[in-house]
Amino acid sequence: MREPLLAGILSLLIPGIGQLYNGRILIGIIWLVLTGFSWIGSAGTLGWVVHLISAWCAYSYAKENPVRV
Repeated sequence: MREPLLAGILSLLIPGIGQLYNGRILIGIIWLVLTGFSWIGSAGTLGWVVHLISAWCAYSYAKENPVRV
């Protein structure tokens, strides 16, 4: 079983880790790279937005797909 709250918190700590927890390896790596570039490219402004979206995506995926296949 996937825990949505845990997935969201993991991605809030390090973007992409919640996706890895959900079993979505490629998406997790993409979020990690995308968030890193957005932090650096916008001096942090866009980084916060992408960081929070990553956490929300990990949470919502775990909520919609609670059973590991």
